[in-house]
Amino acid sequence: MSLLDVRNLTVTYPGGAAAVRGVDLRLDAGRKLGLAGESGCGKSTLALALLRLLPAGTRITGEVLLDGEDVLTMKWGRVRAVRWAGASVVFQGAMHSLNAVHRIGDQIAEPILLHRKATAAGAKRKTGELLEQVGLPAARADAYPHELSGGQRQRVMIAMALACDPRLIIADEPTTALDVMIQAQILRLIEQLVADQDLGLIMISHDLAVLADTCDRLAVMYAGRVVEEGPAAQVYEDARHPYARALSAAFPRIGDPGSRFAPQGLAGDPPDPAALPSGCTFHPRCPVALESCAEQDPALREAGPGRRAACVLAGPPPDAPLAEPQDPQALQEARPTTP
Repeated sequence: MSLLDVRNLTVTYPGGAAAVRGVDLRLDAGRKLGLAGESGCGKSTLALALLRLLPAGTRITGEVLLDGEDVLTMKWGRVRAVRWAGASVVFQGAMHSLNAVHRIGDQIAEPILLHRKATAAGAKRKTGELLEQVGLPAARADAYPHELSGGQRQRVMIAMALACDPRLIIADEPTTALDVMIQAQILRLIEQLVADQDLGLIMISHDLAVLADTCDRLAVMYAGRVVEEGPAAQVYEDARHPYARALSAAFPRIGDPGSRFAPQGLAGDPPDPAALPSGCTFHPRCPVALESCAEQDPALREAGPGRRAACVLAGPPPDAPLAEPQDPQALQEARPTTP
């Protein structure tokens, strides 16, 4: 049984905007899943939906099975317990997530006192252990958030997420606004914690290069759907969906002058969830769109061993027909090639 099994998850905000549409994901303990996409593609909404952290009035359907138990059907008391002991979140922007008027040690100790029913002395001892685990001296527990650097505050957020020994960590842009040296340290720290404690990790980022270097598998979202999913390095280096290829091409490769002096990207923005285009939601921005793409919204299909992509050009399983007859010359010109 998987640690996390998300089935047909749909999130609709008040007013009818569908921010997440029919997402299926699986994650085993000790594994790392990256979730990528531009701002507005539904990544953070998906993460918050996993622990029912979205605003009142938001409609969530589907299943979110955490160790076989559906989070979406839990009573609120059980949800509150699961949010720390079963799964926890490292939110984007540590300075905005930490309370500026409380010492960091008190903030880390709070969930330990509430969920583990520990004594004050036990919570203080556990707080010191957590700080040292993330590379900070235990004595820094007396510091206020403004007395720490950005990288140190991010380590505090990770320590808070680990406070009640959860099995799943959801990290939403954990290295945003950090310099590259600190970013590398935080990523290595997260990787080490996953390996040492057999955690499951969902890491959210717009940066495919970071996810490819850190995660085992990568799911790319667009307009609330997963449009490609597979081994992280393969999706980054040889994406099968045109949107995933565009994301990958937006990052220059070291040693590749072509990508440095002629960076690629996409014009425009992801569509408004309340006014999605017909057919494939990516077709208005797609450089290889066919006429049928304006009418047909393809489901995820096999695109290689352990890979899926939601594109008619991604390649169906052997001997399986395309969704509809296509012009062979157009397919040959638009189909992604494998290096």
